[in-house]
Amino acid sequence: MSTRTRLVASSLLVLFLASCGGSGFLSGLKGTGVKPDVRDPQDIAGGKQTIWDLFTNADNPNVTINVNKYIWNAALDVLSFLPVQAADPFSGVIVMGWGRAKGASRSYRATVYIQDPALDARSLKVALVSKSGPASRDTVRAIEDAILTRARQLRIADGKL
Repeated sequence: MSTRTRLVASSLLVLFLASCGGSGFLSGLKGTGVKPDVRDPQDIAGGKQTIWDLFTNADNPNVTINVNKYIWNAALDVLSFLPVQAADPFSGVIVMGWGRAKGASRSYRATVYIQDPALDARSLKVALVSKSGPASRDTVRAIEDAILTRARQLRIADGKL
């Protein structure tokens, strides 16, 4: 072996042994105010103990967010004249860009928030803005009513399958 190869091998061995001991790399952070990111493996894996736990449906219902699929699809139907800019089905937010309905003189932009899995008026929040400012409450209420009516129609049609 050459001298260079021995030097590289011994350096790697020293680094390996230094990282194995209790006074290794993380001990160099003492007194610096920096805390190492040492967490319980259960926190990292989301409480999963084995590989087979990944296939169980044991999600915490307080963490998962459910969105009503009928309200989601109805919102996309009713506001189809607006281009979709962003949609996140996990949080229930649909952001629509500027658009104008056929025969309308004003252009609107909308944000839809579906916050509950129930097919209920409390599950839906719509923010509607025109170029001149926020839309009137009556206009927002009419859009919400149209979305909820369409969602009920979709639910009824789905029940006949």
